[in-house]
Amino acid sequence: MLEIRWHSRAGQGAVTGAKGLADVVANTGKYVQAFAFYGSAKRGAAMTAYNRVDEQPILNHEKFMRPDYVLVIDPGLTYTADITANEKENTKYIITTHLSKEELIKSQPKLEGKEVYVVDCMQISLDTIGRAIPNTPMLGALMKVSGMFELDYFKDAMKKVLAKFPQKIIDANMAAIERAYNEVK
Repeated sequence: MLEIRWHSRAGQGAVTGAKGLADVVANTGKYVQAFAFYGSAKRGAAMTAYNRVDEQPILNHEKFMRPDYVLVIDPGLTYTADITANEKENTKYIITTHLSKEELIKSQPKLEGKEVYVVDCMQISLDTIGRAIPNTPMLGALMKVSGMFELDYFKDAMKKVLAKFPQKIIDANMAAIERAYNEVK
């Protein structure tokens, strides 16, 4: 089973990102879960969202997981949340930051020796969408790091997920996904 944990602040789109990913995965015939855990329901409060993906029905509905991927879409949570909790030996971390991978690891020693990828999802979302909602850029980075789906397939699937929005917003999100896919290091 593939498990993904998102670290975010309420209002940054982690729940929507997790649900969007679940919609794309569900259309492939796999089983999927997307859910969130909120401490406080206030905008800006730290929160986590989760995905599980499997070929078999998923009977586990607990929030506890040993994630294969940890997606951190709020850079500050790298320092204030325990993003390495319950990690596996091969957990991959994709972290939103303007820092280089080396600078980030130096500033957060818990990441030393781990497989860390960095991408500035905040700046990408500001540049493409016009707002600091870094969920779709993070999904683009996840597609590159995980190889879960080819970029074109994922973008086409996400267009269907975003179909309720005006074309301008869909196009901006597609640009954000592609840019993060190309910029993640």
